[in-house]
Amino acid sequence: MKNISFLLGFILCLVMNSCSDDFLDKKPDDKMNEQQVFERYNKVDGLVTKVYERAKFANRPLVFFNHFSTAPVTDECEGSTAEKSLTNVFNAGGWSSMGMPDRSSCGQYWWDLYDNIRKANVILEGVRKYNTPDNILNPGDLEKRIGEVYFFRAYFHYLLIRMYGEVPYIDHTIDPQGSMDFKKESYHALVEKICADADSAYSRVPDRWLSTDFGRVEKGACLGLKAIVRWMAATPMWNGGTMPDDTRQFKAEYTYDKKRWEAAKVASKALLDFKVDGAARYTLYTGDADNETFKNDRGKDENGSKVYKRLWNMYYDMNSIMGEWVWFVTRDKSEGWQGDCYPPTSQGSSRQMPVQEQVDEYEYIGPDGYGYPVYADRATTDGYDDANPYASVKRDPRFHRDIMYHGAVFKNSQINTAEGNNRIGGSNATTTGYYLRKFFKEGWNRDQGFIINGPAIWRLPEFIYIYAEAVNETTGPTQEIYDLINQVRARSWMAPMPPSVLGSKELMNQYIQRERRVELFYENNRIWTSRLYLEPSSSTELAKETQWMAQGANYWPYPKCQRAIHGMRPVEDANGKIVINGKKYRMERYKIEDRVFVAPRHYLFPIMDDEIKRTPSLVQNPGW
Repeated sequence: MKNISFLLGFILCLVMNSCSDDFLDKKPDDKMNEQQVFERYNKVDGLVTKVYERAKFANRPLVFFNHFSTAPVTDECEGSTAEKSLTNVFNAGGWSSMGMPDRSSCGQYWWDLYDNIRKANVILEGVRKYNTPDNILNPGDLEKRIGEVYFFRAYFHYLLIRMYGEVPYIDHTIDPQGSMDFKKESYHALVEKICADADSAYSRVPDRWLSTDFGRVEKGACLGLKAIVRWMAATPMWNGGTMPDDTRQFKAEYTYDKKRWEAAKVASKALLDFKVDGAARYTLYTGDADNETFKNDRGKDENGSKVYKRLWNMYYDMNSIMGEWVWFVTRDKSEGWQGDCYPPTSQGSSRQMPVQEQVDEYEYIGPDGYGYPVYADRATTDGYDDANPYASVKRDPRFHRDIMYHGAVFKNSQINTAEGNNRIGGSNATTTGYYLRKFFKEGWNRDQGFIINGPAIWRLPEFIYIYAEAVNETTGPTQEIYDLINQVRARSWMAPMPPSVLGSKELMNQYIQRERRVELFYENNRIWTSRLYLEPSSSTELAKETQWMAQGANYWPYPKCQRAIHGMRPVEDANGKIVINGKKYRMERYKIEDRVFVAPRHYLFPIMDDEIKRTPSLVQNPGW
């Protein structure tokens, strides 16, 4: 397929450099005043380009926390001690309203997001005030740029409510010499305003972009934004859940309302049904011929016939990106990131390592041809052996794509976490018994130059899960959502859910939540869902935590309270089923560390004290 230069470069970043961010601070730009800038389409186009850059910087899944993803501050991964042990500081509770462990910010915090919103408002007001002319070379471009800015104003507010909850919605430029009397708004009022801006964007941007413009805001991104915030508003944090010591300003509005799930259902279905030229705009990627299913990008099977080629390519094949990715950033990292995560035998430093809590979520395929969790009552009867967890039963193929484990074949060599450079606790080696594998192309080496496009911000499966959950919450399980979820599983060669889910709302919900966790592993999702569902303080998870505290690592499934993580280590055993270098091993669970998650404090991020000093009308988030 033709190289998509816009995708790889993302929004003309190298083309437009005559307008700097300084102008948006009301400073001269190339000695032009405000009027002169807004009377020129090309200058406004350049300002919009800068907002694209800011949006890309503010939400990068692979490096959300300044060299780390969000995975190591959840029960997905453990972070190493690199970069001043950044994620471990988070997990130890070392963050407060006085400062964050990565105070320098990657663009994701309060101050940067509001600065981005101010830039969007300057553009919208400037275009209206000075009647900016259209692009004479391509009429209609100005209206598209205005639509993109409306999207970004909504998008930056979405990032704010995701992290901070109740915030002020700023839809005008602010005079720094004027009143700073800004007040928070109800979460649901904020969602309505985000959706209104998304609608303004939807009416202006095209159905889709092609060629060098692919990657700009299009109608699907607007629909996706609406579906995401409608879903967030329907989850327990904002819809009937109980937050301990709740001091949110508008908590009286957060009692349960089924209509919020109805709104999420309508919004997600709009995206699933969205068509361009009579065909579905978004479809699940199902590329790659079956007779080459395990071959890597060098045309070789170097993974023990465990990792399907399709499961790699869904993050790199342009057919997948153009057909399945709803909103995304690109050029997240280069070959250095892969080196950060490789095992030591591949000259890596294992910076982010999967934990057992995540591994346990990958189902096995039962003798009856359906998928079940390894902690199901029937698992042992079906052949699951926790001493041989990776081969005693056939696991979800996504497991082998995402995670390297003791005995896994990587680059034609077995991973050995018992001895050698990859052993647990070795220099730059794993502390959990696992190495990250997701997003790696096995034909690549650390000394080669390449760009990692990174995971999408939103992919089609996420909206399938939102729709399925909303249907389940409003009407109970249906054949429609059963089939939709199974389509996502089938394209990864995973067995369908058992038919019994059709008779149980609770069981269907368990499968939806597990699917979300597996399909979206390491894609900047878990940190938010664990909070939106108030898992650390739910009665179900607290009961599990009580049992776990009494029995230790031998009690599982582990509670989802975010207060501990576990690993799996090999133990030499004459009766072991895992054989590496002539030695037999069985696997054994162990606790890695306790973590700090205090409710309600850690459900929402704190507003910095200096922000509250500047704006005394703001109220701090619960627990801070």
